[in-house]
Amino acid sequence: MTTPQTPSLVNEDEAIYELEKVLGARKDLEPDELAVMQEALENLSLRQVIELIERQPSKRGAVLLRLLAPQRATAAFDALDPGHQADIVGALAHEDVTDLFAALGVEDRVQLLDNLPAEIADQVMSGLDEEERESTNALMGYERGTVGRHMSPDVLVVEPADGVEGVVDKLKAEAENLETIYTLPVVDEDRVLIGITGLKDLFAANSGATIGDIMHEPAWAEATDDAEGTARWFLSTHHIAIPVVDADHRLVGIFTHDEAQDVIEGADNEDHARQGGSEALNKPYLSTPVVELFRSRVVWLLVLAVSAILTVQVLDVFEATIAEVTVLSLFIPLLTGTGGNTGNQAATTVTRALALGDVRKRDIAKVMWRECRVGLTLGAVLGTIGFALAWVVFSQEIGIIIGATLLCICTMSATVGGLMPILAKAIGADPAVFSNPFISTFCDATGLVVYFFIAKTVLGI
Repeated sequence: MTTPQTPSLVNEDEAIYELEKVLGARKDLEPDELAVMQEALENLSLRQVIELIERQPSKRGAVLLRLLAPQRATAAFDALDPGHQADIVGALAHEDVTDLFAALGVEDRVQLLDNLPAEIADQVMSGLDEEERESTNALMGYERGTVGRHMSPDVLVVEPADGVEGVVDKLKAEAENLETIYTLPVVDEDRVLIGITGLKDLFAANSGATIGDIMHEPAWAEATDDAEGTARWFLSTHHIAIPVVDADHRLVGIFTHDEAQDVIEGADNEDHARQGGSEALNKPYLSTPVVELFRSRVVWLLVLAVSAILTVQVLDVFEATIAEVTVLSLFIPLLTGTGGNTGNQAATTVTRALALGDVRKRDIAKVMWRECRVGLTLGAVLGTIGFALAWVVFSQEIGIIIGATLLCICTMSATVGGLMPILAKAIGADPAVFSNPFISTFCDATGLVVYFFIAKTVLGI
């Protein structure tokens, strides 16, 4: 067997290719190979290093992290998804893990801890100093999915009596340790939030002004608020960051624009996966084991397969009708496909409207009426076309059956598709779970019942 060549530094693309080839060739690398790999990594941008690590299994990713300079290793590790971070932690030596974990922001530590086994989580927490451990535990005390799990306690707090010039000096001294310098919460002596100011206000202030002169009414969120709902509202505003308060309106942290984007990205990934009948992956696709890909899909496929038995039972009930007029079976794929697609379109539209706050649970009647009219219009158009084609190719009776069925199926599917996400929200379930796969199965069964009843009525059988 020939030994793979060590990375050439002719250009970045070639360096990446050679790095991946060497990593994939052998489990144990020679010192000279590691040295050349380290040099190759130094010639890549941080973005390229992150993408390279994301494409590797956890052990290879750990090798790459160990070859990076400490500062670049921390930045690269911080940029990875929490699930991928957790896998790499399991492949790193304890001292390497401790350094990387301590360098993360508090909110990022919490996301990582959520993905670690309890034993490893205790080990990495033991490597923190007392202050960092307390701040991390404080965020861990909030429920998953709340703003408290995603906020940062690293914020500069000011009071109304503070002079603007003194605050600017303090900002300069502490900027490196703060989550943001653009939003400064203003509190009273009991740490109750009473206002907000920012960098723009500080530089525009007159000489000798105090924070009380330039502060304004704050937008804020409670630590127990739903993170996704808050993030979607937050991103629709002009704010860079908003203060987070407890039940007594005392300041406990700050929720930034970047963190809100991360929350939305994670929620959207989960929704898209569930709309396709699988669970969202918590790490990059290429570094996800095949077994985990299998697990993310098999449960939903089993659920859908069992629910599809309804369709089989409907066909069994109307077996005599199909046997008497065999041409009816030719249109089953057309009708079930149209019903499923119509329902999926409505469900996707309403699910997104719920996420954006455009639709609420109390709007259920309005949504049903709107989707009923949309479905009726779609059914009229598709039914007319179906009637004409079936009449020309087969007979007038078949044309009437197909046209009437398309009208009914589109109306019913659109109404049900718009209804289900709101019902899911009302019972505390994820609207995405009630989306495409489930609605398709439901519309298949009910659509066939409608189809065969119309056929029996028109044909008199």
